[in-house]
Amino acid sequence: MTEADNSRIRFESFDLPEPVLQGVREAGFEYCTPIQAETLPIALAGHDVAGQAQTGTGKTAAFLVAAFNRLLRHPPAEDRRASDVRMMVLAPTRELAIQIHKDALLLGRHTGLKFALAYGGTGYEQQREELGAGADVLIGTPGRIIDYHKQHVFGLKRVEVVVLDEADRMFDLGFIKDIRYLLRRCAPPSERQSMLFSATLSWRVMELAYEHMNNPEKVQVEAETVTADNINQVIYYPANDQKIPLLIGLAKKLKPERAIVFVNTKHWAERVCDWLNANDLHAALLSGDVPQTKRTRLLAQFGEGQYAYLVATDVAARGLHIPDVTHIFNFDLPQSGEDYVHRIGRTGRAGAAGDAISFGCEDSAFYLPDIETYLGSRIPTEMLYPEDLPQQLNRPAPRPRRKPEERGRGGPRGGGGRGRGPGGPGNRRGPPRRSPPTSS
Repeated sequence: MTEADNSRIRFESFDLPEPVLQGVREAGFEYCTPIQAETLPIALAGHDVAGQAQTGTGKTAAFLVAAFNRLLRHPPAEDRRASDVRMMVLAPTRELAIQIHKDALLLGRHTGLKFALAYGGTGYEQQREELGAGADVLIGTPGRIIDYHKQHVFGLKRVEVVVLDEADRMFDLGFIKDIRYLLRRCAPPSERQSMLFSATLSWRVMELAYEHMNNPEKVQVEAETVTADNINQVIYYPANDQKIPLLIGLAKKLKPERAIVFVNTKHWAERVCDWLNANDLHAALLSGDVPQTKRTRLLAQFGEGQYAYLVATDVAARGLHIPDVTHIFNFDLPQSGEDYVHRIGRTGRAGAAGDAISFGCEDSAFYLPDIETYLGSRIPTEMLYPEDLPQQLNRPAPRPRRKPEERGRGGPRGGGGRGRGPGGPGNRRGPPRRSPPTSS
């Protein structure tokens, strides 16, 4: 966190229980970010909060610190059963749920609270057993939580704190009925504290807040621009057959410590990942049909630096918190300005600097006007010079042909295939047939 971006308010200045302060210190937090400085005085006073802030601004720490304060200073109800959770955090994606759980373990390690994690895709029986053994704090995605609740694995009637993170994304993913189902089974809004956070406090988000919260106070922390000012954005205009050489040339020139390459389709994500690896740029592939256990392992390895590049479809654009991502490459431009902002928001987090490099190719450049309209500004153009395109590339080995029954898997989630980028379903010409230049 840089001095320019913090609010100059110390966590130590709040009247927090010592176990919570100890966790804050060990997490390396000293000064509050703007959203933390605005949220904590309201939440620590016991009021509900509906907060809006850009991604990577410290929302998770804000609601965890406030919630731990309440749970430690208010003993549980005398009639609370061992299976009744005291706090529930709902997240739209399993990656976000995993990250919140990780942060909760760090910040709450001295509180004596028991944490449980519930998300789909893997670990069904293990998660069920851990939750059934009793937990104070339940963090997870709506579907898996509802599944366990209907089996009476845990109870919600004694919930003291409810947190809804990335509420706008809940609507986008069609989870709103599940959210309402769970909130109606919790203690009434007047008997609990509720916190909602969203990239935008749209009318539909605020309607949800006023229906299921107790007169929430709005907190809005907005930059002058839609994207963080500390992200340096540029766009190149390569031909389709120049994209892979350009990506590899820039990667070898810039030498990013940790970079995410966004591609619109699974087919091209596989190709890009193969080309990077063939040219000694260690990369891992993340798409919607990667099994959850493997996804979790790949993200951990990427975070630890075992891979310098993560090639991802838009399944990774939301809900991921990977520290120290220095560069974002939009190998394909996304369809919308909102998707663009969420993609490049994976870098430049918590005040750090970041670079976002986009390719406006023959198949995706027509998305640019809508993106720049959403941003309210032009993305600076970078000239493409011959030296940016290496002429000697190691060609990857062909991938094994998939069996007929495996073709077409992934869909919009697996390949981000909503777009008309290379190989997307809207591109009638199909993927370009030309290969990157090589020489012997």
